[in-house]
Amino acid sequence: MIRIQRAGERYPGGDPAAGIETRHALSFGPHYDPDNLRFGALLAVNEERLAPGAGFDEHPHSHTEIVTWVVEGELTHRDTAGHETVVRPGDLQRLSSAGGVRHVERNDADVPLVFVQMWLAPLTPGGDPAYEVVRGITDPVPYDLPAADARLHVRRLGPGARAAVPDADFVYVHVARGTVRLDGEELGPGDAARLTDAGAAELRATGAAEVLMWEMRDWRRALG
Repeated sequence: MIRIQRAGERYPGGDPAAGIETRHALSFGPHYDPDNLRFGALLAVNEERLAPGAGFDEHPHSHTEIVTWVVEGELTHRDTAGHETVVRPGDLQRLSSAGGVRHVERNDADVPLVFVQMWLAPLTPGGDPAYEVVRGITDPVPYDLPAADARLHVRRLGPGARAAVPDADFVYVHVARGTVRLDGEELGPGDAARLTDAGAAELRATGAAEVLMWEMRDWRRALG
């Protein structure tokens, strides 16, 4: 089964007056939808746009794996575990909030910032917070997230190029840039597809494209 969610169908959020515009793919905050609470391990897929100088003040997280992909600009991260980093396009940031951590995320640059932040449920809650930045993710080498039994594929495709969609219990496809075709549907920036036991599928870029694909097992099966 394949479900398409267009960029315009996301729930609006953030604080536009403060330079923060958010689009939520899954039920989030005041946008409660019992039929859209999670997909596989994914609890949130938030597309964030921060104006220069805007950001999220210090706030807490716990029992969540938080993966961030910068599309444009520079993201400044600080947390109470002592990490301070600037994350740029092509870098992947992971924060395992575990038993609890607080962090700040801002756009301290003088150009707009666009990033996608994805929250995943860990198989086992608690533990100690962990943080890493992987510089210059290489296509097609995937990023494994064992804590959530998930794998992220970042595909950068030239016009006409094709990429296999993983055959998994759950696959989430997010178009960060450009346009692709999937199962006869044209997907553009901010569009997403959710595949459940869909079998073999293929993306074809109709322009230069950057696509994020989460490959996830059914967490109930992973837990035995």
